[in-house]
Amino acid sequence: MLDVLDALYLSAMIHLNAFIRDEKGAVDLVTVVVLIGIALALAVIFRQRIGNLLNTLFDSIDQNAESVVS
Repeated sequence: MLDVLDALYLSAMIHLNAFIRDEKGAVDLVTVVVLIGIALALAVIFRQRIGNLLNTLFDSIDQNAESVVS
């Protein structure tokens, strides 16, 4: 049983080291961070318009729901 656990541990360590050394992961991480930054910047810039759009959307949903229930 201990041999199986040792083999699993070594396999996990090999895969972990390969994952850490993979440079593509670092580039993907930078890309994700940049895209999140752009999304946050757009949300801040268009905050008022997004709020108005959501209010209009939810008002429309409320009116349609009331007409269905009545």
